[in-house]
Amino acid sequence: MRPAHLDVLSACAMQTQFAKDQLIFREGDLANRFYLIESGSIALESHADDAHRVLIQTVGGGEVLGWSWLFPPYYWHFDARTLQPTKAVFFYGTRLRTQCEEDHDFGYELIKRMASVAIRRLQAAREQMVEFYGHSERYTAGGPGKFG
Repeated sequence: MRPAHLDVLSACAMQTQFAKDQLIFREGDLANRFYLIESGSIALESHADDAHRVLIQTVGGGEVLGWSWLFPPYYWHFDARTLQPTKAVFFYGTRLRTQCEEDHDFGYELIKRMASVAIRRLQAAREQMVEFYGHSERYTAGGPGKFG
């Protein structure tokens, strides 16, 4: 990114930290931020039902947490819960969306980076779904359910 783009990012950032087993955001809630994880680890989870969480992916140091703030309808697609104490940089997503509209070069650079995060998360979710349902004849490729 250009230095001016990094200035925009830093103006929308602040340090934060989370305790072990702290919920950072919940699936279905309004998405208005994202994080650059400095240390620690976070579980991205979905719900198979009210009682069971399914681990989708673990996010750790050097990785980005959260992409839903950038793409309508701006709601989280997973829960994010810390697995250990975590330090991160918090970014105000709503401010950055405004900057993306005002500076399309900045928006393009940010969207390219966030799209790659979204793709990795969706691929991880797909792998978990295949693993979860792959053990059931009903949901395998030749079975009667065919995921539908």
